[in-house]
Amino acid sequence: MSGFLRFIEKQVMRGLGKGHGTKSIATEIRGITRLLGDGAIATCVDIGGNVGNYTAELLKRCPQAQIYTFEPSKTNIAKLTDRFAGEARVTLVPYAVSDEVTEATLFSDSPGSGLGSLSPRNLDHLNLPFDVTETIQTLRFEDFWRETMKSAKIDILKMDIEGHELAALTGAGTAISKTRAIQFEFGGCNIDTRTFFRDFWYFFADAGFDLYRITPFGVSHVAKYSERDEVFTTTNFIAINRSPV
Repeated sequence: MSGFLRFIEKQVMRGLGKGHGTKSIATEIRGITRLLGDGAIATCVDIGGNVGNYTAELLKRCPQAQIYTFEPSKTNIAKLTDRFAGEARVTLVPYAVSDEVTEATLFSDSPGSGLGSLSPRNLDHLNLPFDVTETIQTLRFEDFWRETMKSAKIDILKMDIEGHELAALTGAGTAISKTRAIQFEFGGCNIDTRTFFRDFWYFFADAGFDLYRITPFGVSHVAKYSERDEVFTTTNFIAINRSPV
């Protein structure tokens, strides 16, 4: 009986979007564009680009967009360079994004892994060693936004940086108020960084954003915070700026 109940629990949670994960990047971007409504999407930022799947989908769905893709792994920078060679709409930025400018260590289970994190995650329960390291550089997004992007309005800002999203959001400073939509991932990596969904809830509430969870059936408005939302299986959220940008 306990196995059956756990199965039912899993299916209900996934239906609510809790643990739905990143099954379809196209679904995520479609959810954002629907929430944003009509109007051209001109500027997008992909923080945690990995091998470029999210950037590629943005290129397809947002034909007028200029995209800034941040990725610190040397293995993935090489892949991104090859993948988007000659694509004038993509600017590759070989940095990690955080709340400070410094030299840091990127930890992972293999070179170029999608699990790469600025934290030495403990995944022993998955029999997954996290012992591959690489020295990288971090920057504050607000600095880059002011100096390189000339404080431009941002239509879509996506963050998938394995538990360090809150630090990156903090380092984005005033760029947040000039951003229409922010997509971020929340999951097991937040256990390692000791960040909670409550932290994100209050961050976006204070910044004037409405929060939505991506589900298999579309987006679901998270109207208020609840401890039931502290689910550490991969879940994606969209924050929409209530103010005109």
